[in-house]
Amino acid sequence: MDKWRQGRTARVVLQDEDITTKIENDWKRLNTLMHYQVSDRCVVALVPKQTSSYNIPTSASFPRSFSRYDTVLRSASAGSPESMRSRAPMITPDLESGVKVWHLVKNHEHGDQKEAERGSKMVSEIYLTRLLATKGTLQKFVDDLFETLFSTVHRGSALPLAIKYMFDFLDEQADKHGIHDPDVRHTWKSNCLPLRFWVNVIKNPQFVFDIHKSSITDACLSVVAQTFMDSCSTSEHRLGKDSPSNKLLYAKDIPHYKSWVERYYADISRLPAISDQDMNAYLAEQARLHSHEFNMMSALHEIYAYVSKYSQEIIEALEQDELAQKQRLAYKLEQLIAAMATES
Repeated sequence: MDKWRQGRTARVVLQDEDITTKIENDWKRLNTLMHYQVSDRCVVALVPKQTSSYNIPTSASFPRSFSRYDTVLRSASAGSPESMRSRAPMITPDLESGVKVWHLVKNHEHGDQKEAERGSKMVSEIYLTRLLATKGTLQKFVDDLFETLFSTVHRGSALPLAIKYMFDFLDEQADKHGIHDPDVRHTWKSNCLPLRFWVNVIKNPQFVFDIHKSSITDACLSVVAQTFMDSCSTSEHRLGKDSPSNKLLYAKDIPHYKSWVERYYADISRLPAISDQDMNAYLAEQARLHSHEFNMMSALHEIYAYVSKYSQEIIEALEQDELAQKQRLAYKLEQLIAAMATES
């Protein structure tokens, strides 16, 4: 039980229920610090629980005398206090009067949600201050990560040629098919690189590093990954009081991050174009540098599995492409599929 020192002499015992407890529309709210108007920097002390006449039923009867050891033995015979507390609900309605009790959140406001979800919302509200403090501690690291990923200058190495080549290819395809909506091009580029590769690395660092990812670390990284995905989106995120706390944490930062993404795509589009010869030379060099790090046959098998699944669509596309026609790629692919089918 808490006791609040009010001035030098006055003392107020803080209780869940007393004569000041308010009942509105069959709802009785348990007293809070706000109810007692306890301000910041007040002194609160813990004192042994006292029996209040307000909480004692009028029909209750007590023995004339008993010792504290009798109470302990009586509790032990009925079950351990821990097990009793775990089975008994924290807030129960008054069945006789029909009054429902609530503390921070009313039960009916959640409809048919499970108890776990209801408790999760209460915990998120209670620990929101701690979440904000943790976010402030990690803010610089998150900013540095996003700035490195969405920058052509502030990075440890030069921008890979493959990114420029791929983004130019997407722009060429958009021009070829008459797609001039900038949001569509933005979404294509986001789906190809940030949302397909970087989100997976952010969410699962154990894929890159030999580390153990605990459940707490996984939850924190999920918030960063969600913020990363929201930053790549072109749609406007409307948040309200019922929005999850992980989205509210970075709500003010996401517009800033979105500007970084847009600047990143614009900077890449202004870089000099990469010719097919330069791209082939780059890929050959990368293959040479990492020749002993990957299983080439396994990679070819994965590519063939995809090609065989969509063979008809790929052959039709190759027959319509001018460069593929000159190299007879459709005919070569048909021969490859026939050879693989014979061997299998």
